[in-house]
Amino acid sequence: MKYKCLVFDHDDTVVNSTATIHHPSFQAFLDVYLPGRVCTLEDYFIKNFDPGFLPMCREEYGMDDELLDVEWRFWREYVKDHIPAAYPGIREIMARQKAEGGLVCVVSHSFDDNILRDYRANALPEPDAVFGWEQPPERRKPYTWPLEEIMRRFALRHGDLLMIDDLKPGYDMAAACGVDFAGVGWSNDLPEIESFMRRNCTNYFKTVPELAAFVR
Repeated sequence: MKYKCLVFDHDDTVVNSTATIHHPSFQAFLDVYLPGRVCTLEDYFIKNFDPGFLPMCREEYGMDDELLDVEWRFWREYVKDHIPAAYPGIREIMARQKAEGGLVCVVSHSFDDNILRDYRANALPEPDAVFGWEQPPERRKPYTWPLEEIMRRFALRHGDLLMIDDLKPGYDMAAACGVDFAGVGWSNDLPEIESFMRRNCTNYFKTVPELAAFVR
């Protein structure tokens, strides 16, 4: 066991959700509330990578707090009936980690109930801790509080953790906290994202088996 704790992002790291759920939901919202506006899947991936979802909504689509609240409610209703599939091989990584006495935690911008539902639906091991969107803004990625809380709660050191994420906020959080980071790129093939990850991440994996071999 290379790391005592594997800290997983959720969307597009553990489950294939942007292409199948989050982007279709966002475009459906635009069709209703901002007719004529179009967000391609490629743009959605790139803007979520940097500057992030909320800045994208404000800067690209001019949403104020009221419309953002409407979008959030629209998305919450959409995801109730749409469950993403876990990437093949993820379950085996988590199961081996737990079987060897290690921890599996989640730090995500999804909500805790959606994360836990997806884990159950995909027969993934129950995570030891989940830090989702319910946290106040200063306790979400890219802020370091979730990783610091994991270390405090489980009496771990920085070198005991590996943060696994497909987006820049996860990288920023891990870098600021001094925790090892594994960038993953199996959800898309966009050069803008991959080039940043390869330049900045010591560890970058395009396939789940590559990650499995690294943490073994």
